[in-house]
Amino acid sequence: MSMATVGGTASHCPYCALQCAMTLTPSHPTGGVSTPAAPGGRPLLAVSGREFPTNRGGLCTKGWTAAELIASPERILEPMVRRPDGTFAAASWADALDLVAARLATTRVEHGADAVGVFGGGGLTNEKAYQLGKFARIALGTSRIDYNGRFCMSSAAAAGNRAFGVDRGLPFRVEDLDAADTILILGSNVAETMPPFIAHLEGARAAGGLLVVDPRRSATARLTDDGAGLHVQPTPGSDLVLLLGLINIVISEGLVDAPYIESRTVGFDALRRSVSQWWPERVQSQTGVPAWHLRDIARRLARGRGTYILTGRGVEQHVDGTDTATAAINLALVLGLVGTADSGYGTLTGQGNGQGGREHGQKCDQLPGYRRITDPAGRAHVASVWGVDADSIPGPGLPAVEMLAELGGSIRCLLVHGSNIVVSAPDAGRVRAGVEALDFLVVCDFFFSETAALADVVLPVTQWAEEEGTMTSLEGRVIRRRRALDPPPGVRGELWIMRELARRLGSTSSFSDDAETVFEELCRASAGGMADYSGIRWSALDAGEEAYWPYPAGSAGTPRLFLDRFAHPDGLARLVAVRARSVIEPAQLDGTLTLITGRLLEHYQSGAQTRRVPELAAARPDARVQLHPATAARLGIGDGDEVDLSNLRGTVRCRAEVTTGIRHDTVFLPFHFAGRQCANLLTEGATDPVSGMPEFKKTTVRLVAVGKESIRA
Repeated sequence: MSMATVGGTASHCPYCALQCAMTLTPSHPTGGVSTPAAPGGRPLLAVSGREFPTNRGGLCTKGWTAAELIASPERILEPMVRRPDGTFAAASWADALDLVAARLATTRVEHGADAVGVFGGGGLTNEKAYQLGKFARIALGTSRIDYNGRFCMSSAAAAGNRAFGVDRGLPFRVEDLDAADTILILGSNVAETMPPFIAHLEGARAAGGLLVVDPRRSATARLTDDGAGLHVQPTPGSDLVLLLGLINIVISEGLVDAPYIESRTVGFDALRRSVSQWWPERVQSQTGVPAWHLRDIARRLARGRGTYILTGRGVEQHVDGTDTATAAINLALVLGLVGTADSGYGTLTGQGNGQGGREHGQKCDQLPGYRRITDPAGRAHVASVWGVDADSIPGPGLPAVEMLAELGGSIRCLLVHGSNIVVSAPDAGRVRAGVEALDFLVVCDFFFSETAALADVVLPVTQWAEEEGTMTSLEGRVIRRRRALDPPPGVRGELWIMRELARRLGSTSSFSDDAETVFEELCRASAGGMADYSGIRWSALDAGEEAYWPYPAGSAGTPRLFLDRFAHPDGLARLVAVRARSVIEPAQLDGTLTLITGRLLEHYQSGAQTRRVPELAAARPDARVQLHPATAARLGIGDGDEVDLSNLRGTVRCRAEVTTGIRHDTVFLPFHFAGRQCANLLTEGATDPVSGMPEFKKTTVRLVAVGKESIRA
């Protein structure tokens, strides 16, 4: 079903979790929507911005060009099977699926069910994420399923769960930020990653209350100029110490909300003891942030009329990411911000369905509705919806980095949906070696991504404008993705692929290829869980209802969480004392620099899509490593010079971009590029012990101009 606006179909952008609204209008002269390809490769659809609370009609450059990929000449239009000589040949769907099912069945017999792995993505619709988890556990019988959201939201999710009892990125509407006069943003460059979001910061900027923590002088940091706020640049990886210092100041200066702490939290005494060692001058010595700036931030947060603390990947993608996010939550709680009508804490979900994608079963330790897979009652409920015995559902699997480490070892076959792991995973060289050692690799994709190029079978799937479904935005709002045109004849939806494979594998549960039917099943499976969708109706979403989960049957949903109680049994939030290392390891003392990775305005994730959009590729055709002029001078590097960044894991070759917008001991490299420009050739597989989040934001590297000897910094 398509909900038509005047002259087009109402939909949402396929990229980030802001889920900006747009209208899609056929661009070919006939006005129809079923032509499988447009002459000359021009877009099949014209994009226009649509009024919606998150974007208010605005789109970023990725959104405006999103439809160009629909008619890309690089699109895969029929199943491709690798031949003995390594090349690919087209195959019928029946032959391709018969081959996949046979290889999966043989592997299970010879090596056990856990020899088959499934890797999902945070861009899949709720229906596909839900059915993928069901398919892995029921049709394949494997526990080895996880997804690329483990690289994105896992630390924030773990911190939210232990503090509040539930994880929702923003437990309030995005538009609630409009009325705030103080907003602290840690580790997020929203001005480039989700540009329409910055309109919601205008109130804080006008009040001089936009506070940004980032080692780079990013586009978001520059929004604090001219009296609009304050930007501080801590050393990479020292965010936890900075937050502990802010809590110390709030407590020592009597800025806490004592009645709130008494009535709505537990654990304050332990927290107070744990931060006592982090007085401002000591924090300054560890982070490089002046003590007077720390005091200014703490006082501004305490006296704000409408105050929000927002975190992003910059503070979470560390081996202590869960503790860092926990410290940000602790700061918000001692200030009495969370669960009030005009303030709060939130984390900025990145991927298009990063929120919904982690709620319904593609995480290794969860079942639909955000249930723990080890919970007997949750297992029984989901099993009853699936029509299987609860004992047949496998137990917990392995988080993404650990699972990928088993490729070519205990995992012999892998199915990949919505991810490009040989570019996006840490220690990408090792991951690629594991992929190449597999017995069998199946990839569902639109293009020959770097991962698909290594597959034995590539199954071409529908793109966003060719499918029905739902997504859940960063604010927990469930919205409709609508089909604006039919897919090419040889392309299939992933729900259909799972249904056909499950049938061939003799599954004891039913699988549907109809998105509405799967959504209704998802709602039943989620009933009673933390992420309860049971009261949401497809028809109501089509009519434009604002549906924020939890939305139990009979309710009206929950736009703002925690107003009355938190999700723990006693209704109280947990102040969890966390500790930092006493010494932050300095860079440059032995000629090394600290590498941080991140996104560019023009590109998204591994770049598998945006690098194929001519306008975006022309604007940012290659990776550039940012470094400070003083560092460049010491190393004999000029702007535009070809350089090598290297460590024990690999070497990246790219061009230098000399800028004052970064610390002298730090370099920045975007992670959207492949081949010799792949940033994750350098990142390591070390992970947070709680969340499984890899260390993406603090990697030691050496930098040298190509053709020159290394100069010690």
